[in-house]
Amino acid sequence: MGRCLMRYSFARALRGASTNALIVAAAAAASAPAFAQAPETQSSADPAPAEEAAAAQAGDANSPGPQDTRGAGVEEIIVTAQFREQNLQETPLAITAVSAAMLEARSQTTVADIASQAPSVSLKSNAASYGPSLAANIRGVGQFDFHPALEPGVGLYVDDVYYSTLTGSIIDLLDLERVEILRGPQGTLAGKNSIGGAVKLYSKRPTGDGSGYVQAAYGSRDRLDLRASVDFALAEDVYARMAGVARSQEGYVDRLDYGCVNPGQGIPATVSGDDCVLSRQGDVGYQAVRGQLRFLPTNDLEINIIGDFTRDDREIAGSVLTFANYTGAGDVNPFPTPQRFDSRFICRPYCNYSTYSIQDDPPAVGRTIPGRVDFTGWGVSGQAEWDLSDSMQLVSITAYRAYESIFSNEDDLSPMSHQLGGPNSLDFSAFSQELRLNGSLAQEAIDYTVGGFYMDQDVLYSAQQDLRYVVPGPLVFVSNDPVPAFTKAVFGHLGWNVTDQLTLTGGIRYTEEGKDYTYSRLSRTGQLLPGQNALLHNQTGRYRGSRTDYRAAVQYELNEDIMAYGQFSTGFKGGGVNPRPFAVTQIQPFGPETLETWEVGLKTDLFDRALRFNVAAFTSKYNDIQLILNRCPQFNPPPVPPTAPFPCGLPANVGSADIKGVEVEANLRPAPGLLIDSAVSYLDFQYSEIDPQAGGPTNPGGVQLGMRAPYTPEWKWSVGAQYEILLGGAGSLTPRFDAAYQSDVWGTAVNVPHTKIEDYVLANARLTWLNEARDLQVSLEVTNLFDEYYFLTTVEIAAAAGVASAQPGRPREWALTLKKEF
Repeated sequence: MGRCLMRYSFARALRGASTNALIVAAAAAASAPAFAQAPETQSSADPAPAEEAAAAQAGDANSPGPQDTRGAGVEEIIVTAQFREQNLQETPLAITAVSAAMLEARSQTTVADIASQAPSVSLKSNAASYGPSLAANIRGVGQFDFHPALEPGVGLYVDDVYYSTLTGSIIDLLDLERVEILRGPQGTLAGKNSIGGAVKLYSKRPTGDGSGYVQAAYGSRDRLDLRASVDFALAEDVYARMAGVARSQEGYVDRLDYGCVNPGQGIPATVSGDDCVLSRQGDVGYQAVRGQLRFLPTNDLEINIIGDFTRDDREIAGSVLTFANYTGAGDVNPFPTPQRFDSRFICRPYCNYSTYSIQDDPPAVGRTIPGRVDFTGWGVSGQAEWDLSDSMQLVSITAYRAYESIFSNEDDLSPMSHQLGGPNSLDFSAFSQELRLNGSLAQEAIDYTVGGFYMDQDVLYSAQQDLRYVVPGPLVFVSNDPVPAFTKAVFGHLGWNVTDQLTLTGGIRYTEEGKDYTYSRLSRTGQLLPGQNALLHNQTGRYRGSRTDYRAAVQYELNEDIMAYGQFSTGFKGGGVNPRPFAVTQIQPFGPETLETWEVGLKTDLFDRALRFNVAAFTSKYNDIQLILNRCPQFNPPPVPPTAPFPCGLPANVGSADIKGVEVEANLRPAPGLLIDSAVSYLDFQYSEIDPQAGGPTNPGGVQLGMRAPYTPEWKWSVGAQYEILLGGAGSLTPRFDAAYQSDVWGTAVNVPHTKIEDYVLANARLTWLNEARDLQVSLEVTNLFDEYYFLTTVEIAAAAGVASAQPGRPREWALTLKKEF
C-alpha cells in the first residue's frame, strides 16, 4: 500500500502548544530573581517551609530536582497511607512509593506511566470507545468502563481529593512531591471503590523559597512538551506555587480513506492523490495549570487552597481492527453498490478506515461526526490542618470538581455505517467533604483517627447511538440520562504501640450510598421513537446500599532495619443498575462486589540501607464480581431469539474467585552513583463459582471457570538501573535503562481469542547531563527502545456485530529535554 507520510515542522508544533503553559513558563523565568528575594528572615510561625527548603537543597528524595545518586543508602520516603506521616518501611501495607526525582529519571509524565514499576498494577489509557479515561486494575480487581454509573475499582486521589469517575483520570504528573500506590483493599483507609487499591498523588506544597524550573522537550512526530513551576512568598506566612504543562504531538495511527487506498472496490474516495491520510489518531493535545496558596496564620493552623484546570483536545485514541466478520442480515451501508462488513477493512499495523459517517433515514452520504476528544475539567479544594493540642489535630478537606467531556467512537473502524457511538457527552460535578480528628493517648502509645466523608455528585450523560446491525432495526436513538449519586461514611482507625517493637492496628468504616438512573430515548429531533426505545424512555432505575468494612493488622520490628507484618482487610465496589439497556428486558440491577484479603509482608533495609527488599504475599476471596457482559442473549427482547445478534453492555455479578499472589520490590545502591531497582509479581486468579445468568455450563457464551478477569497478568516484572558518572567541573553524565514485562491478558470478561493481548517487554533508555551546580540538565530519551508492537486495550462486540478492535501502544519515540532550575 503506497501512501505519503506528511511532514510537520517544529514551528507548527510550537504554534500548537498551550498559551497558558507558555505564560507560566515565562512568568516563572521572569520572576525567579524577584521571588528569590522573598523575606530574608523566616517567621517563627512557619518552621515548615524553612525545613522543606533545607531538605530540598540537601538533595531530599522528594525534591523535584535531579536525584543525588552519590549519597549512601536507598532514599527514605514518607507516606500518609494511615492518615499520618510514616516512614514507608514502617507502614504495614503493600505500598509502592515513588519520589518526584525517580518519576523524572524514568521519563514518566502521566498517571498511566507509573504502573510499569509497580507489581500487580495495571493502569492504561483507555480505548477510543471509552473516551479520555483510565483502565485501572490492581491484583485482579478494577474497572475499565468509563460510564459514570459504574464505579471504579481502584481509587484515584490527588492531594487527598477523590476522583470518582474514570473519565478525567488520565492526568499529568505535574509538580508532584510523591506518588503512593496502595495495593489491596483500602476499605477503611480510602473507602468505597478502593477495593483493588488506591493511587494517590501529592503535590509539592509552597515554601516561599523562590525556587522553580522551566523545561522544554522536543521529539518524535513533532512532540513538544513545555513545563514550568515557580514557588514564591506573597506576604509573611503566605506562600504560593504555580505550575503549568502543555504537551502536543502528532498521532501514530493513520486514519486512511479506504476508497483512496483501494480504488475500484465500489467505495468512493473522499480524498485524492498519493496521500490517503484523513487524520492521525493517538495524538496529544493536553494543557493543565495548577495553583496553590498556603497560609499559616498561627503556629497551630495551616490552610492550603489548590485550584487546577485541564484541557484535553485531540483525536480519539488510535485503534485497529482485529476481527471483522458480520454475517447478519441487518447491516446497512451508505454506498449504492452492496458492500459487506468483513476482513478487508482490517488495516495493520497502525491504521484504520474510520469515516464517522452518519446514516440518515433515508440514507445520505457525506454526513459525519468528529472523531475527537474534547475534555475540559477544573477543581478547587481547601485543606485545613488545626493543631488543637500537642496530641490532637483536626483536618478538613473540602473539594468541588467539574468537567465536560465530549468524544465520538466508531467501533467498526471502516467506511461502513455499522457501529457508531457519539457524540458522547458527560457533564459532571461533585462536592466532597472529609473531616478527620487525629490524636494520640497514653504518652503516644495509642494513635487514633476518627472521621467522616460525604460526597454528592451529578452527571448528565448524553449519547447518540447508531447500531445498523440490529434486527429488527436499525437501533438509532439519542440518550440524555441524569445520574445523581451520593456517598456517606464514618470511619475510625486505631494503632496501639504495645511495645517498642510490637504494634497492633484496627480500622472500621461504615458507608451508605445511593444512585438513580433515568433513561431517555428520543430521536435526533427530540421525538418519541417506536419499539424498545419507547419502552425504555423515562424509566428510572434506583440503587441504595450500605456496607461495613474492617481492617486488622499486626507489625513487629525485629530490629531497626527489619519489620514483619500481617493484616486482614476488606473493601467493596458500589452496585447499581444497568446504564446501557438496549431493550427493557436489559434493565437489570447488580449488587456490590466485595473483597476479603489476608496479607503478610516483610520490609527490610539491609547493609546500612544499601539494599531495600520488600515482599508481600496475599490471598483474597473476591465475591459478587462485577464485570461487563458483551453477550447476554438471555435478555434479548421478544421476538428476538437468543441465537440472534443483539447489542449488550450488561454489568453483572458474575460469581466469585480466589486470588493468590506474591510481590517483591528491591532497590540496591551498591556503590556511589549506582542505583538498581526491580519488582516482580505473580498473580493466580481462579474463578470458584459462576452465576448461571453470566456463564457456566448452561451458558456457554458467558464467563467460564478457567477464565481470567480483564487486564490481570499472571506475571509482571520490571528492572531499572542508572549510574552517575562524574565529569569534574563539567558536571555529570547519567545513563539509565528500564525494562518492564507483562504476561498475556484478556481485555474482556469472556476470554475470546479476539481480546487476548499477547505478552510483551518494553524497554526505555535515557541519558542525562547535569551541570556542576546541578541546576541545568539536558536529557535524551528513547521509549519503546526496540519498537515492540503491542496492544494496550481491546474492545469486542463480535457476537453481536462481528467486530473486535485493539489499541496499539506507542511505537519507538525519542525526545530531547532541556531543564533549568532556579
